[in-house]
Amino acid sequence: MAQATEKLPEILATHRFYLGLTLDGQKDNSDCYFLECQGFKRTQDAIEVCEVTPNKWGVAAKGLVVRTKIPGNVKSGNITLKRGTIANSMVFWKWFEEVQNGKWANQRKLMALSIYNQASQEEARFELAGAWPASYKIADLNARSTDLHIEELEIAFEEFKRVK
Repeated sequence: MAQATEKLPEILATHRFYLGLTLDGQKDNSDCYFLECQGFKRTQDAIEVCEVTPNKWGVAAKGLVVRTKIPGNVKSGNITLKRGTIANSMVFWKWFEEVQNGKWANQRKLMALSIYNQASQEEARFELAGAWPASYKIADLNARSTDLHIEELEIAFEEFKRVK
């Protein structure tokens, strides 16, 4: 029996990811560790074109109606990032505040999401261009809870592409 010399592809686990983002005032990469990253979606609208052909169908007196779908505009959804709050970090809040105060043109960033295999090697990389914070939320507070305090940031972006 011959042994296969080709390595089978690894199925990547969702918990091995890193989101790279460099923000003004950021001193290290500790601001880019997240518990969850949801909503990566890129869609293309389908435009339906309807036309009547001269072909007759059955006993019809008029032509056959033909519907064709063609690709339309491409759009990206927003992503939601969740993390346990780093108490002394104001980086994300300041980024959100700059956009809120009308300085959004200089706050559009390039983000990169890397997904790693079990050997900690990057297997997939996605880039999001023109990223800016659309909303900022903190978790509900409850004196009886032992849950982590979660900071949630919704990021709008213009372009989403896989580069690796």
